[in-house]
Amino acid sequence: MGRQFFGTDGIRGRTNAGVMTAEIAMKVGQAAGTHFLRGKHRHRVVIGKDTRLSGYMLENAMVAGFTSVGMDVVLLGPMPTPAVALLTRELRADVGVMISASHNPYEDNGIKLFGPDGFKLSDEDELAIESMLGQALPLADSPQIGRARRIEDARGRYIHAVKGSVPHNIRLDGLKIVVDCANGAAYQVAPSAVWELGAEVIAVGVTPNGKNINDKCGSTHLDLIKETVVASGADIGIALDGDADRLIVVDEMGQTVDGDQLMALIGTQLHQRGELRGGGVVATVMSNLGLERYLNAQGLSLERTKVGDRYVLERMKEGGFNVGGEQSGHMIMLDHGTTGDGTVAALQVLSALVQSGKKASELLHLFDPVPQLLKNVRFSGGKPLEAESVQKVIADAEAQLAGRGRLVIRPSGTEPVIRVMAEGDDAAEVEQVVDAICEAVKAAV
Repeated sequence: MGRQFFGTDGIRGRTNAGVMTAEIAMKVGQAAGTHFLRGKHRHRVVIGKDTRLSGYMLENAMVAGFTSVGMDVVLLGPMPTPAVALLTRELRADVGVMISASHNPYEDNGIKLFGPDGFKLSDEDELAIESMLGQALPLADSPQIGRARRIEDARGRYIHAVKGSVPHNIRLDGLKIVVDCANGAAYQVAPSAVWELGAEVIAVGVTPNGKNINDKCGSTHLDLIKETVVASGADIGIALDGDADRLIVVDEMGQTVDGDQLMALIGTQLHQRGELRGGGVVATVMSNLGLERYLNAQGLSLERTKVGDRYVLERMKEGGFNVGGEQSGHMIMLDHGTTGDGTVAALQVLSALVQSGKKASELLHLFDPVPQLLKNVRFSGGKPLEAESVQKVIADAEAQLAGRGRLVIRPSGTEPVIRVMAEGDDAAEVEQVVDAICEAVKAAV
């Protein structure tokens, strides 16, 4: 069976349409439960969710699926994706589930699965589960049907864990910090963790109503946090996305600090302490050439992967790296977790701010990004990138940028769109190259 359900980050779609229905969620629970029924112990699954209205429906459907095949369920309620990964391991569960569509609007939802080690499932596991979705699976005998319970101290466990990612002598006293939780999964835990370390916290995006997740707030909509930081005279702002595995920072002047700058900071800080493994940082093909040049100047490498935090993580594990991420704000620090964690990343940044004694604007802008331009070309069918005319324009652009820039062209994994990105020292040349390729793709459609 091909990948009809699983994409690059679990299963995702508009709720009550396509693959994101209660019926399919129940079947995913049955299939994942069956796949992880290994050994004679009492089996357990941990389920968390963000704050979307549809989370109630999908959570209950998955409980029905897992319990029907004999797996006990532990419900966490609204919790960040990295908290689910953490508690899957801590509770000795066989599988973990996060119900979330990350930074997407509330109408969408998704299902992410974690193995007993807290890492996202391998392609092999996902394909095995997908192959069972169309089958009639054996149900548990009546005495073996699973039970469900909700644990009340999940938030406290996660807050304790993320605070443990910074040295005990680090305090945030005297700092005024804006925390934007995108009305999402971290609306309780992130402000609490920062406050417990001593900071004055101004929390925004912490009044979820089921429909306002990521709505004009969070890491993909920065106007709110920028305005709040400047108006309140805050020292720094940290913006998370709906499931809190991404972080974007705003300095005291309201300037954006993206994932590339954060990787530069965290990577070089660890390198200076002799704690960076792998000799560099892992990022995707979308990370700015300026980051690569900066790391190279520090004697460090930048390893690039396909777009998607799962590919970053795979390369980190293969090469022994402990820092990786994406320009969009996914930050993976394997010393502190098994997946991207915006709150842990934020605490590393805040720790560095305290230790440096500098303002955020002085600490967090380590390199000047090379001019970069990304445009999307929508198409209705076919394979426009295979057209000879398009390939010629791409080859000409690569030759033009050789040694002075980069070109990344890829189809979207979630919609019929070709993404065309170029970067180089000459902004006008970058724009000319991108426009030429976009026109060639449109003409080939």
